[in-house]
Amino acid sequence: MGKVVVGYVPKPEGEAALAQAIAEAQLRGSDLVVVNSHRGGAGFDSVASAQLDADMDKVRAKVEAAGVAFEIRQLVRGFEPAEDLISIAEANSAELIVIGLRRRTPVGKLILGSNAQRVLLDAHCPVLAVKAD
Repeated sequence: MGKVVVGYVPKPEGEAALAQAIAEAQLRGSDLVVVNSHRGGAGFDSVASAQLDADMDKVRAKVEAAGVAFEIRQLVRGFEPAEDLISIAEANSAELIVIGLRRRTPVGKLILGSNAQRVLLDAHCPVLAVKAD
């Protein structure tokens, strides 16, 4: 059975990516791997860690309610989120990666975010990029 891998951040673009990834996993009969990656550092303290745990509990509840088999990978190890997402997708032989994109100004549309661009260019499988409403 294939896997759908989604990059999740607790922002509107992360929520859009999660919703689409759940729909894709249901459509394909695939398992879902939710990846939440942080570089860590001084800004990632116990308060941030507790908030992240609460956010991921909400994600867990959404995926369970959808009836999709899933795994959540929370990573705080100093790598770029794109690097973590691509390596987990490769390790799981993912059939699809889903990422969320922020709305951009006309000038901002000239350049994608560095993480989104890296995933789109370096992923070994198809990538579905979705925008938040």
